[in-house]
Amino acid sequence: MSKDLVIVFVKNINLGKVKTRLAKTIGNQGAFEVYKELVQVTENATKTIVSDIRIYFSEAIVDTKWKDTYKAVQQGKNLGERMKNAFLKGFEDGYKRIVLIGSDLPDISASHIQNGMDALDHSEVVFGPAEDGGYYLIGMSKMNTCVFENKPWSQSNLLKETLQELQKLNISISILDTLNDIDTYEDLIASDFYINNETLQHKIKQLND
Repeated sequence: MSKDLVIVFVKNINLGKVKTRLAKTIGNQGAFEVYKELVQVTENATKTIVSDIRIYFSEAIVDTKWKDTYKAVQQGKNLGERMKNAFLKGFEDGYKRIVLIGSDLPDISASHIQNGMDALDHSEVVFGPAEDGGYYLIGMSKMNTCVFENKPWSQSNLLKETLQELQKLNISISILDTLNDIDTYEDLIASDFYINNETLQHKIKQLND
């Protein structure tokens, strides 16, 4: 067993339940196609990772994704509780450095994940900021449950409030490069992920003609 663990949170790819803000512009089927591609980007980013990997699905385990990898269903009433429970299980199982990422980032790569892991050699907590004020990556070298409690989930001040609390508690923090996730049509068409994916462009165009 490795002493390092990468956790991936995946929303089950169900029509009408993924990328709902994006769906308002390109429809549920279009949003479904975009998210399916984003999950594949995430899977590709974890293929060369030497750490152990655990995949947590939002509703049900999907056997066709991340074959031969530990899979479970997220447990908890909100995102904070679900992340907290995944970290607690990791630390209980003996991991020393744990990094968690989402599955909807067009630019995520193995190097972002490894940078997060490496930052835990000198910090208790690491964040990869998202441009919308949240974060795409969180890592810890010891359990700090406060990160997950009483936070403004899905709000633009999430990372700011979290950092302020950790600084008051004198908990050491590292910050990685900022990445943009895809929540809106403007995000989508500005991304290299979309610009360089002619198949996806064609699908979206067909669906919206």
